[in-house]
Parts: sequence; structure tokens; C-alpha cells
Amino acid sequence: MSIYRGLAMTVAGSDSGGGAGIQADLKTFAALRVFGTSALTAVTAQNSLGVQAIHDIPSEIVYEQMKSVLSDFSVGAVKTGMLGKTDAIGAVCRAVRDFSVHKLVVDPVMIAQSGDSLIQDDAVSAIKEELLPLATLVTPNVPEAERLSGLEVPDVEGMIAAASAIAGMGPQAVLVKGGHLEGEKVVDVLWTSGKPIKFESPRIDTENNHGTGCTLSAAIAAELAAGCELDLAVERGRAYLMMALERGFKPGKGYGPTGHAVTPDWVKKGE
Repeated sequence: MSIYRGLAMTVAGSDSGGGAGIQADLKTFAALRVFGTSALTAVTAQNSLGVQAIHDIPSEIVYEQMKSVLSDFSVGAVKTGMLGKTDAIGAVCRAVRDFSVHKLVVDPVMIAQSGDSLIQDDAVSAIKEELLPLATLVTPNVPEAERLSGLEVPDVEGMIAAASAIAGMGPQAVLVKGGHLEGEKVVDVLWTSGKPIKFESPRIDTENNHGTGCTLSAAIAAELAAGCELDLAVERGRAYLMMALERGFKPGKGYGPTGHAVTPDWVKKGE
């Protein structure tokens, strides 16, 4: 009997510092006992202080990586992260269509925590026009939601408006993450079936939050791959992220990563 609850795939960039990207996604999959596969879109020279260099993987290689896995393995869910150029986005969309990916979580990674841009301007349009219509869920933070929707997002009502606008671009659901807004609580807004659902949690006071977006989207994809419905997958993904944030640490001189090596109770129970 397999110890794994499901099988998922991450299509993202590599973070040599280990806190975000492919590395964070695979650690999250493993913590949730979901077997992780991957397709690399970029290699970054990166540490806790910033991104020093980026090398994009050729789009045909991105497609071939996805083809190799999706043509062989029964992948329950796919998540995307860093897709910096339009040709990479096109390759991902082609693979999603060619291999009938039914559960796709899109984390529209645009800016590193250090402030470094990770995407070209024309790639934002490609995400909106090509990738979002294929998505089960898109998970922008507030700056990403503003860039995708063209709206200002100063508060929770703004998050709801942006989520509704992004939903109009074609994804089945939108999760706008409110961590960038001030307040003692963090409010995330899930727009699904034409209405918002609010998730609230206490704000965890920590600077060790590098890779939180990657970790959350990977956790949601893992739970979808394990057979959860979307609402429960989001709830569990947020719960796992809170656990990881509480156990964050500081291996370098800048922002530290979350502590991925935590096992939630539902995983221990095999639920």
C-alpha cells in the first residue's frame, strides 16, 4: 500500500536558496504525503538577500518535461509558479490541453519578496489571455491581483472586486491573498461559483516568510491531488501554511523560509 495520498506536478522556477519555487513545492508535496513531479521553467541564482541571476529554460524543454510526466503518470493536479516569458506560458498551456489536465492551480508569480521582477510585461497578458482560462484556481497576492485586474486593492472589499474581475478572465475560482494588507488578521478571499468566501487567520509576526505563495499554492494543489474539493483544499492549504510559518527559520542574512517539514493531523490520519 502506497504511503502517498496522491500525485502532483509543479511547473516552476528553481530557487537555489531552497525557500521558494520548485524546492518549496516539492517539500510541501512531501510534507502532505503527495508524490511530487516537476517541470523546470527557469534556474535562478538566489539567496535570502535577493535574485542575482535568472536563466530561462527553453520553452520546448518545458513542454517536453511536462509531456514526459503527464504521458506516463496519473497526475492528480498541476500547479504553476514562475513563468517569466510568453513562450513558456504557451508551452504550459499546450501541455495542459494536450494531456487533459483537469486540476490546474496557477500561482501568478510576478515579483520576488526582495522586489526583483520575475516576469516580462507581455507575459502578464499571456497569463491573462491564455493560462487563466485553463485554471481551476488562480492565487494572486494583492500586488498581483492589482496587476491582473487593473484595480486598486486597499482593503477586503477591494480584494472581492479584484477577485470577481479576475474570475471574468476564465478561471473556475480565484483566491486573493491578503497578507500584504495591514491588520492583526490575515483575510484571504476565495471567489467561487459567483460569490466570495472569506478565510481569516491571526497574523503570524515573522520575517521568515520567503516562499509563502509557492507553499500555499503547492499545498492546495496537493490536497486537490489527494481528492479534496476546492473549498477544503484551500482551507487545508492555509492551515498547512500557518503551521509552516510558525516554524520558519533564518538560514541566511535576509528573509528566511517557512518550515516545510511539518505534518498536519489530517495527513497523519490518512484523511
